[in-house]
Amino acid sequence: MLYHYYMKINLKHLLTFLFVTVLFPCAWAQITVVKQDGKNIYLDISEHNKNVSVGDTFKIITSQEKLTNPKTGKELGLINHYSPEGKIVEVQPLYAIGQMPDKKAYSVGQEALIQSFAQTQTVSSAPISQSSAEEISKPVSNRKIKKYPVLEREIISAVKANLQPIPGEEIAVLDLQGHLIVYTDDGGSLRQTAEYQIPAGKKPVTLSAKDLKNQPYAQLFAVVYSEREQKISTLILQVQNDTLQPIATVPYFVKEVGCNDDKEIYAQKPFVNGAKPGDARELEYEKGKFRLDDDRLPTRGHWLTGINYYEIQNKEDDNFVYTASNGKIRLRLANGKYAESKALFATAPNRVKYKQEIISFYPSLQVYGPDGHATLAAVENTAKLGVLSEQFGQYSSSKIHFLTYENGVLTVQETLPLDGVLYDTNCTSRGILAPQVLSGGQTVLTEIYR
Repeated sequence: MLYHYYMKINLKHLLTFLFVTVLFPCAWAQITVVKQDGKNIYLDISEHNKNVSVGDTFKIITSQEKLTNPKTGKELGLINHYSPEGKIVEVQPLYAIGQMPDKKAYSVGQEALIQSFAQTQTVSSAPISQSSAEEISKPVSNRKIKKYPVLEREIISAVKANLQPIPGEEIAVLDLQGHLIVYTDDGGSLRQTAEYQIPAGKKPVTLSAKDLKNQPYAQLFAVVYSEREQKISTLILQVQNDTLQPIATVPYFVKEVGCNDDKEIYAQKPFVNGAKPGDARELEYEKGKFRLDDDRLPTRGHWLTGINYYEIQNKEDDNFVYTASNGKIRLRLANGKYAESKALFATAPNRVKYKQEIISFYPSLQVYGPDGHATLAAVENTAKLGVLSEQFGQYSSSKIHFLTYENGVLTVQETLPLDGVLYDTNCTSRGILAPQVLSGGQTVLTEIYR
């Protein structure tokens, strides 16, 4: 009986532990103070094993005391005394900035505890306001979805375009292993028609397609990152005699901007000012060479994957729209001011290391539809429980939010939950192409349109 009693006690403790740590993952996790600037506290999150987001709360441990049972003398642990609660206002790859309610001084090296705002919202019994709930959970009511057959590869970027001299669109995919493959849609099945292997030592990043050579078919632009040289470049290829042939290499980060007839190929020089890219210029083909136009597109230090340039506000002016580091989609208006969305989008970028920096490439921000009444399609990837990785892949699912600019703000109109996660998206003639990477490394190419 005594054995069964202790088994029950141990089982009870085990269940309690699992209940707290698994069912309630919002338990506080430890970080360290490294700097203070007024109300701003700089926190080292490099060893933190959970995702840190803008809006998370934290407390600094100001002192500790031992708790002892006065009768038995048994030490029961430490009592922590905390600062007032602060809020995370900015997140970088290795540190976060938290803002305290006052300017009370804290010491470098003091430990702090951080709690995820998103996880707290999940388990909280407090009601969510109607407007917030509606914005996040609005259903897709009239969008059509075409799912292509499952591909046994982890696809990081895919495009749909006329890639061969014969009329008709094909699909090109770039997978995590550097395979660049062209498929033809044969009425429900994908038939491989051409393939190219990215050279060893070059990490694939993103893929685009457009005809710049005044031909009846498009070229492919595959961005790669050389870890040995710590350089980004773009391979330009086209289909010739049922094979993919490289025709040029340019020392730029290249990505399509806009959609349909308004689609252009832009290039930016990487690694200006540390790990930040420079402004972008349109890529052209002239006198047998790929060259940059003189007109500049100011990217404000953002990679081309996370930006777009389109007539969103009205029919006369192109607007600059981008994914900000705080998770918001921002639209630069004609008067120089900004409209922005709620913070949903910057939690799960594709990452590569450059020197001591971690570079984040946000999933592409697609903009399409009538000039002045455009729709934005932005990706929100959901991180796996308690994981923040330097490499993309530690995510469980994703959503595509469709936003419009109305009454001075960017508003989520519809949300489409997906089964897999997205490295990237690209614009098609009908909508957007989203390669969903499933947990087993398989990919379902999904085209979403009206």
